[in-house]
Amino acid sequence: MTQPSRRPNVLLVVADDHAANAVGCYGGPHRVTPQIDRVAAEGMRFDACGCTNSLCSPSRATILTGTYNHRNGVTTLSTEFDNRQPTFPELLRDAGYRTALFGKWHLGHGPTHDPRGFDTWEVLDDQGEYVDPTFLLADGTSHVRPGYATDVITDLALDWLDDPAGGAGDAPWCLLVQHKAPHRPWVPAERHRELFTDGFEPPSTFWDDYEGRATAARDARMRVARDLNAEDLKADPPDGLDDKGRARWALDRYLADYLRCVVAVDEGVGRLLDHLDARGEADDTVVVYTSDQGFFLGEHGWYDKRFMYRESLESPFVVRYPRLVPPGSSSDALVLNVDFAQTFLDLAGVAALPRMQGRSLVPLLRGDDPETVGWRTETYYRYWEHLDGIHHVAAHRGIRTRDRKLVHYYGSGCGQPGASTQEIPAEWELFDLERDPEELRSVYDDPAYAGDVRTLTSALDRLAAELGDDVPDPSPTEQRENTRD
Repeated sequence: MTQPSRRPNVLLVVADDHAANAVGCYGGPHRVTPQIDRVAAEGMRFDACGCTNSLCSPSRATILTGTYNHRNGVTTLSTEFDNRQPTFPELLRDAGYRTALFGKWHLGHGPTHDPRGFDTWEVLDDQGEYVDPTFLLADGTSHVRPGYATDVITDLALDWLDDPAGGAGDAPWCLLVQHKAPHRPWVPAERHRELFTDGFEPPSTFWDDYEGRATAARDARMRVARDLNAEDLKADPPDGLDDKGRARWALDRYLADYLRCVVAVDEGVGRLLDHLDARGEADDTVVVYTSDQGFFLGEHGWYDKRFMYRESLESPFVVRYPRLVPPGSSSDALVLNVDFAQTFLDLAGVAALPRMQGRSLVPLLRGDDPETVGWRTETYYRYWEHLDGIHHVAAHRGIRTRDRKLVHYYGSGCGQPGASTQEIPAEWELFDLERDPEELRSVYDDPAYAGDVRTLTSALDRLAAELGDDVPDPSPTEQRENTRD
């Protein structure tokens, strides 16, 4: 296929904490998303889409700006977005697009933090509520919109698409639909409260004992069996359960409400797709469904995200654009959410800015071979929010290749807002993803992998330098040598 000359519309739907294992087309155990699967069936599914920082606000800043968090400044949940920096919707608007944003923002509020570059926006106040949510408007006012948040956000998007001053005008449009769901606390719509009452089979790693890895895994406070409370689960456990029974009960309660929230998101995607079909705009609209990051659905015994382990690192990413993307196609190239901005700009024929650090996915979307186009073979990750008071995950960074993953827990918060000042011993993990795809045993101290340790540690330092990220002190190489003396 060749790239079309007409500038396409852009519909970007971003969920919050939607795990790839809860999207049917990814082949996981929870196949409850026929409408999202439809996007994949009519377009391309990316099987190795990672985030640069598995946390809501930092991920959203990366998607908007096409930059890593050390450049866009949003490193933790406590660092707000400086809206004076350019974003892809603003660049599209400058190029003649109509632009709108509805739903979750979660990047701060006020003159220098509110959404910018949109003709229209209406966003949830902070995390927002599932029922009768309050929305903030560009004129500084706010109001409550009755109903279920996922439905209300979809309604706002559909109304804008029908507005002659919005998506129904003559100009191409860019619409961001950003859901709260399925973020904690998991509150399903009334119509879905009776779904998934038969329980779930625990994932194979649910009973993980965290042996053979850094202490960060053992010390994290994200265990389904221990750290989800009665408010999360909306009930106290029945009497008479032993520890294993309580863990199974908590997992069933958690997954049922989580997936009920996902079902509403999927229904909203279907409504948007049907609307494009009815208007005859499906062929000329780039439809993207993704999440700001992945999420643990009981893998390693956890809920939440933050870690560089696969379920947290990887998010669903499916793209439909009939004029360019072969239907039913897939890609296992190592792509990142930092690539999204440049991709949308490229599709619209708008030049990306030199400050952007991603790469356009257009060659992959049209079916080019990743190796032929010189696609990346390694990705860089950094989680900054060191030992926060709730989840207690240690700050870390790492490098991922096709068959290896090196993770460095560097032992400090590096002075970031919201991060603990507590210093802890630095640790390393190395995973052989071919032999250990579930990431259960670090081989960092295995002499057979000493060459991999040297190569990947050097590559980690090189990537950090290329991207302009400050290396934590002491440097990874020095720490590795010190701990191996």
